[in-house]
Amino acid sequence: MARERLSVVVTRRLPEAVETRLSELFDVALREDDTPMTRTELVAAVKSADVLVPTVTDTIDAGLMGQAGEQLRLIANYGAGVDHIDVSTARQRGILISNTPGVLTDDTADMTMALILAVTRRIPEGLSIMQKSEWTGWAPTALLGGRIGGRRLGILGMGRIGQAVARRARAFGMQVHYHNRRRLRPEVEDELEATYWDSLDQMVARMDVISVNCPSTPSTFHLMNARRLKLMKPSAVIVNTSRGEVIDENALTRMVRSGEIAGAGLDVYEHGIDVNPRLRQLPNVVLLPHMGSATLEGRIEMGEKVIINIKTFEDGHRPPDQVVPSML
Repeated sequence: MARERLSVVVTRRLPEAVETRLSELFDVALREDDTPMTRTELVAAVKSADVLVPTVTDTIDAGLMGQAGEQLRLIANYGAGVDHIDVSTARQRGILISNTPGVLTDDTADMTMALILAVTRRIPEGLSIMQKSEWTGWAPTALLGGRIGGRRLGILGMGRIGQAVARRARAFGMQVHYHNRRRLRPEVEDELEATYWDSLDQMVARMDVISVNCPSTPSTFHLMNARRLKLMKPSAVIVNTSRGEVIDENALTRMVRSGEIAGAGLDVYEHGIDVNPRLRQLPNVVLLPHMGSATLEGRIEMGEKVIINIKTFEDGHRPPDQVVPSML
């Protein structure tokens, strides 16, 4: 007699190839439209599913897990970040958490460099002129930006993505500096030609570009607060493809508006889709709608990791990408 298949609920639309493979392997409930589940829908999902596949747009907190049925034993997150999941409560309830690390490293690092170039070379301003048919021809002083070769890049968070940004920055001729919870091994530092700063304040005050690439944790909330943003040179810019809460968005808006910071490039925001309206109005700020991981290849690879984690769990083994509190 065939073994009963795991019941899997997916909270958002995924690439067709991923949904098809999930359907082949499991008793899967797919999302009909690409909108986040309501709280009521999430409650129904955790009451019925053996495995929940959420995304960053879902809040999986203690209250939700308190309503879960006893059959829920795995939350296979579609994404690397798990700050939207109460991992400690899940552990207490015997629910395993897995994620999809590593697959978006190159995509996010590419977007970081794109934002650095977009801000320093004023690309959105040029696009706006062309789209409005306002270009009157080349001029020696028009839309002057600054070259990034030779500039100092300070990377805040030197994990996989931070290191990938460093490699790309070196190819552009930038000088790489970094601050990290732990210093890299000497051979890695040598390969990246990276200078370590134990003091974040001292690094921030000396950089031309700051790239935020650290995870969201209680210790990184507003790590770039008003005091630290004031340490930046007036000619410096900051980009963030990590988590919006790392930067005090209101303070950043004030300082860019007043000319205390030369510009910013953001792919993530402190309050999700509720972006400070004054930030939207600034010509020297480039805003993207959380596109850092938005490649078809990356999203399919994320799905493949989700499938491997679920299948390994189904076979009675620990998911290869299991998350535990000590990792956070």
